[in-house]
Amino acid sequence: ATHRTFGNSLRSTSKKPKQKSCKVCRAKFSPSKPMQAVCSPACAMSLVATKKAKAAISAMTEDRKETRAKLEKLKTRAVWAKEAQAAFNRWVRLRDADKPCISCQRHHSGQYHAGHYLSRGARPELAYEPMNCHKQCSPCNLHLSGNVALYRKNLVELIGQSQVEWLEGPHEPKHFSVDDLKAIKAKYTALARELEKARG
Repeated sequence: ATHRTFGNSLRSTSKKPKQKSCKVCRAKFSPSKPMQAVCSPACAMSLVATKKAKAAISAMTEDRKETRAKLEKLKTRAVWAKEAQAAFNRWVRLRDADKPCISCQRHHSGQYHAGHYLSRGARPELAYEPMNCHKQCSPCNLHLSGNVALYRKNLVELIGQSQVEWLEGPHEPKHFSVDDLKAIKAKYTALARELEKARG
């Protein structure tokens, strides 16, 4: 019994190592070491170079993240307000992409804005209110000061008299903090991406 066990041990140690696929060239090879991952010195050098490149890219990514975080800390509330408004306005234009100008009801090839019914200057608390902002052509928004009479008429048809009267009614003053503005920007950036994805 002892002899058989010794013989079996000899046979097991003389077995050829199981073949592996080289991590670089994918060729089959018989490793000479247990942790060997490549078939040749050339592939070993290539693997080391690839790992170094990945490490460098990872370090650059981390540096960019740190730089971005530092820059974000330096942003003023006014900058956050501008970015939040830009994200909101972009979403409005995407939401209303297939609609005509809220005021003149025309489809044309000119520039479109996100036009507020009640201006941000007059009603800052409604700056990010979806019912107060709709796709509007540049002539109506800029040259006709919002073309408010037609805007209101068409807004009543779109959202209803009671909702328009709510917009026009009194509202508590709203001070948007930096955290509020960050949340608004994140919300409407995500909603805009969803609309873009849905439209392919």
